[in-house]
Formats: sequence, structure tokens, C-alpha cells
Amino acid sequence: MWTTLLPTKRLTLSSRTLRLWVVGTALLALAGCASQAPIDEGGRQAGQWERQQADVEAFDTWTLVGKAGLRTPQENTSANLDWNQHPHYFRMLISGPFGGGRNVLEGREGRFSLTNSDGRFEAETPEALMEEQLGWALPVSAMPDWVRGLPGDHASYHLETDELGFPSFLQQDGWDIDYRDWEQVEGMWLPRRLVMTYGDVRITLVVNQWQASNRDS
Repeated sequence: MWTTLLPTKRLTLSSRTLRLWVVGTALLALAGCASQAPIDEGGRQAGQWERQQADVEAFDTWTLVGKAGLRTPQENTSANLDWNQHPHYFRMLISGPFGGGRNVLEGREGRFSLTNSDGRFEAETPEALMEEQLGWALPVSAMPDWVRGLPGDHASYHLETDELGFPSFLQQDGWDIDYRDWEQVEGMWLPRRLVMTYGDVRITLVVNQWQASNRDS
């Protein structure tokens, strides 16, 4: 009688131990997966934007080199941008087809000018200046914030984020801004491609280079 019970008891304990080991291993695997932050193909991870937002806000002196594509019911063209931004000064070189050649837009302490082959012109806002001289305008006053993925603090806004917590859509001043791609710059993630829409005007900005600049200007 004892000879038949002992093997059965040993088999039961062995099976129970095996089951506990399998369950424990599965739980550890699940815990490991849960501890890893979601990550996209470009390397962005969940929580990064929240951790870096203060650094992005402080990143207010930079140079951006890129290309802007303009699409309206009347035309579809593009221009190159070389943009130097400081807290109280900016200089934007616009060259190419819809720039009509070489145009230098500058602003300092509320004064704005645009210089090209026809001369030097001034207006109360950079948008009015571009509209008068070029026939179109970038939302220059708000773009220093928008191109960094930030809403401007001058007006109300609506902001949506993606599954990683990064800005994906911003609505402000009548403009819709879609953030399509990001790149890592100066230890931060900054927009690489964004699409700005106002009515039937669509501007696609592709950033080829972000670079920190000297604050002295």
C-alpha cells in the first residue's frame, strides 16, 4: 500500500513545482515587458517629452536650416529657409522660387524689415511685411514656439499628443499644426517635419538642421 502512494505523492509535488515555476516565469516576463517604456521606430520613448519640456522651453537661441513648401489653390512651390532665432531678435533668409529670389526678414524689439533686390521695407508685423512684399506670409510671430513643438503663450490653444506623449496636433491663431516627424538635437527631441494649415493655405516645413546658437547677438 505504501509503495503505491509514495510515487504518486512525489509525482504530484513535482507537477505542482513545475506549474509554479512556469507561472512565475510568465509573471516575470510580463513584469519585464511592463517596465519597458513604449518606443517608436525613431527611438522616441514614452515620457521623454514631459521630462524634456522645460529644456525645450529654455532652448530659445538657435539656427534652423530647412525647406518650406507652400500650397494654395493658385500655386504649389517651395523655398529654402535659414533662420537664426534669439529671444529679442530674429533673422530669416528666404531664398528660392516662392521667395522671389533672396529676401532677408529681420525683427528686433517690435521693428520688422524685409530686404531684397528692390530695397528695404518695414511694417508693423512680419506677417504684414511678407504679405505686402511677397504676396504670402508665414506665421512668423508664433513659429518660434510652434517649430519647437510648443504652443505660444499669447493665445488659447488646443493640443493633442500621440501615444508616446509627444505633441501630434496643435491648433492656435486659426492655424492647424500637424507634427509628422522628430529628431534628437542637443539631447532633446525636436520636430523635423510639420504641416501648418490655415484655410486653403498649407505650409510644410522640413528641418534639415537644428543647431544651438550663441545668445550674444
